[in-house]
Amino acid sequence: MTATPLFVFDMDDVLFDYDWRVRMTGLSALTGLEFAELRRRWWHEHGEWAAEAGGFANADLYHAAFTNAIGRHIPVADWIANRRSAMTPWPESLSAVQRAAELGTVSLLTNNGPLVEAHLAELAPELVPLFGAELHTSSFYGARKPDPAVFENMLAHYEVAADQVFFADDLEINVQGARSVGIDAHRFLDAAALRQAIERFAERVGASV
Repeated sequence: MTATPLFVFDMDDVLFDYDWRVRMTGLSALTGLEFAELRRRWWHEHGEWAAEAGGFANADLYHAAFTNAIGRHIPVADWIANRRSAMTPWPESLSAVQRAAELGTVSLLTNNGPLVEAHLAELAPELVPLFGAELHTSSFYGARKPDPAVFENMLAHYEVAADQVFFADDLEINVQGARSVGIDAHRFLDAAALRQAIERFAERVGASV
């Protein structure tokens, strides 16, 4: 296993302000379906939640299932543009990631399906200079947060010991999921506290520079 510390970050409401109302308003405009009907047709355990847990093997299968469930064809480019419209980067959080990148490897772990995985560089271009190719959704690992399996699969992917991993998420339940496998997890409240937590972790594992 590598001794290089790994810093893992959630995306929505940690690195970006994510306004799901903007996204759903946009989808309503694209489909002609009201918010409640969109939720009924796709945002459930057989749709989006299954996708986040690896239930669709690739972006094409996800898009086909989404199209079938919604009953409307939305081009991928429009789907991506709509998702992007709901995201506003937080510069202070991105600065904290930059600091983490100076101390070890950085990676993204966001609860999303394979269509987001395939287009993360377009959805969040601000992350590319920081994360490079290490932009992943939960679907990549075959489980969704807070399931401990997603964290265990991530550890296996990076071949890193749990005590060498720092994880930040805005949801306490996801923080607890990470801690259950031995990861040093931080509940995100603001960028200043995130930066401090990164520095404390780096000092603990001997990665401070």
